Amino acid sequence: MKLLYQTHSPFARKVLVMAHEAGLANKIDVIHHETSPVRRNEAVYAVNPLGQVPILVCDDGLALFDSTVICSYLDSLHAGPRLIPEEGRNHWLALRLEALANGMIEAGSLYRWEIDRRPETLRWRAMAEAQAGKLRTAYDFIEQKVALDGPLDIGQIALATALGWLEFRRLPWLADSHPRLTNWYRAFARRPSMVATPMQGETFD
Repeated sequence: MKLLYQTHSPFARKVLVMAHEAGLANKIDVIHHETSPVRRNEAVYAVNPLGQVPILVCDDGLALFDSTVICSYLDSLHAGPRLIPEEGRNHWLALRLEALANGMIEAGSLYRWEIDRRPETLRWRAMAEAQAGKLRTAYDFIEQKVALDGPLDIGQIALATALGWLEFRRLPWLADSHPRLTNWYRAFARRPSMVATPMQGETFD
C-alpha cells in the first residue's frame, strides 16, 4: 500500500499512528506530498478530486480518502483487538471522540487562517476568537466528561494527533487549566507510534 502523506498534516499523522498501532506500518510506503488550498498538487488531485492528503492507495489500486475512511479500512486488516470498537457504547464513544478531535483541527485551522495565513488586511479577528472559543470548550468537555483511561481506540489516536498538531502550530492550548488532559497527552506522546511520526515542516500557500 502507498500512503500519500504530509509531515505537518494532523489527519495524515492520525492515519500513520493508526497504522503503527495496528502493526501495519511496515506494509505501507509513505510518500510525502506538499498540499495547500491555493497550490495545486497534480499528483494528489489525480487520486483525490479534493486535492487533499492523506490518501491510501491499496494494493489493488483503490484510492481511499479521508483519514476516517482510511483508519476504518486499516482496522479491518489486522488480527489484533479492534481500534474502532465494534459494538455497544464504546463504539459510539470512540467515534464521538474522533469527531471532536477532527473538529478541533478544523477550528485550529480556521484560527490559523485568521491570525497568520490570510493576508493581514483580510484577517477577521472575530472569527479567530470564535474558533479559539471552540477549542476552549472542547478542552473543557474532554477534561470533565471524557474517559481517557480505557483501552486504546481511534478516539484516543485522533485526540493525541490533534493536540500534537495544535501544539506544533502554537495554537490555543490551555495546558495549565486542563491538567488531566495535559497529563494524558504527555503520556500518549511517548508511545512509539507517536515518536515515530513527528510533525515537521511549514505550509506554503
